[in-house]
Amino acid sequence: MRTARAAADAARQTWQATPRHTQQTWRLTVVSAATGLAVAIVAVAAAGPWDSGQRTAERTEAAVVDGSSGEHHAAIPSRPAPSAPPVLPALGVPTAGTAGRGAAPAPTDAGLADALAPLLKDPALGSLRTASVLDVAGRRQVFGAGQDKAATPASTVKLATAVAALATRGPDHRIDTTAVLAGKDRVVLVGGGDPTLTARAPRPDAAEQPASLRALAEATARALHKRHLTTVGLGYDASAYTGPVEHPIGPNENIAPVTALMTDEARLDDSDHGPAPRETDPAGAAARTFADLLHEYGITVDGAPAAAEAPAKPERLAAVHSLPLSALVERMLTYSDNDIAEALARQTALGAGRPASFTGAAGAVRAALARQHLPLAGAVFADGSGLDRADKVSADLLAHLLLQASDPGQPALRPVVTGLPVAAFTGTLSNRYTGQSAGAGAVRAKTGTLTGVNTLAGTVVDADGRLLVFSFMTSGTTDPQGAQKALDNLASAVANCGCR
Repeated sequence: MRTARAAADAARQTWQATPRHTQQTWRLTVVSAATGLAVAIVAVAAAGPWDSGQRTAERTEAAVVDGSSGEHHAAIPSRPAPSAPPVLPALGVPTAGTAGRGAAPAPTDAGLADALAPLLKDPALGSLRTASVLDVAGRRQVFGAGQDKAATPASTVKLATAVAALATRGPDHRIDTTAVLAGKDRVVLVGGGDPTLTARAPRPDAAEQPASLRALAEATARALHKRHLTTVGLGYDASAYTGPVEHPIGPNENIAPVTALMTDEARLDDSDHGPAPRETDPAGAAARTFADLLHEYGITVDGAPAAAEAPAKPERLAAVHSLPLSALVERMLTYSDNDIAEALARQTALGAGRPASFTGAAGAVRAALARQHLPLAGAVFADGSGLDRADKVSADLLAHLLLQASDPGQPALRPVVTGLPVAAFTGTLSNRYTGQSAGAGAVRAKTGTLTGVNTLAGTVVDADGRLLVFSFMTSGTTDPQGAQKALDNLASAVANCGCR
């Protein structure tokens, strides 16, 4: 015991004699590894049956794409995140030896301004440059620059979609796909709005599986055999959604037609991430696949499947359920999944009793955020994914969305934080922050990229161990890679900053 105490005293004296800048470097290394990599492993675990570290539409950063065609994305290396303890002290839970959430000193406004203001002058940024940094424990702004100006958010609008869906539906909500009996010998396949419903074989390495169309067909066939039915007609009902099915940007490989019934995001190839050709009629294609699967289980479908409406009080034959909303939110944010984003916006509308359309979802998302008392001045929600340039939000709103999600008093919103990509390790940040020791592993952020638009919003633990949330937005950029690098430098500066 005496030997251990003497060793501890010696270590303490060595630490106290170490220069402050060296202490900060050591602190940052430990905090970045413990907190950043913890989130990396949580994000990878949460991804479950998904695509092992690759996003559905971030693969072609170097390609020249027309401004109407959606987001620009880069190749994401398939490398695993290192293991780390499953703890998230940065999210507000006191750790051993601390006095609580605010134990680490907060940066001063002047200190952060000294660090960030020069970086906001980077010529790679566009004519519009806005920023907001908030202290989570103190719940106050510690840096702002044009933070109230509404700007095009690109995919960072998914933060708003996520908060609205979780606040309206709850993290445990699941989306059902059902087969019902309509008449004595007719089955109707009813979509509930789950774009992750899969017709593919289960992945053996996945802890959780998405809803399976094959499992639904097997259960439906079993129910029909019990009723001594071996030949049926088949209809399909996608009426849970209303309004146009095509996104305002038009046909695009980054997003399928938005319908309540589809399988595997309506992909025409065997991919499970990245841009891909899409079915023009996802609901009809899903029904035809369902008919083929029923045949495998001894049920003959008489004629071609046709659009139909399920009875008001149908007899349910079988149902499958999506992963919980918390997992869908994490998936959407980690890989910036546009199809899930539009589905979650419509789930918000359905939960609020509004039409599940682009217009109805926009109203429902705004109403849900208003109930959270978030700063909505100038906000426009034209879609749930951020592909529409008509979307407008402020840096202040994005930062406050993250502030709400980081609040220990709002556990239902926690998937917004746990779903954020981890710099240099997961999702849309896998190939960024290379060579930036301050940001790598410490920054967790949602990316946003359209032609001329670059945004970044997330969380970071600074050099003193203080949790901060940030949002950086710029429009009018001409060098996408340069703009991304400038935004990454801003977030890294916050990570590297004691700033007092």
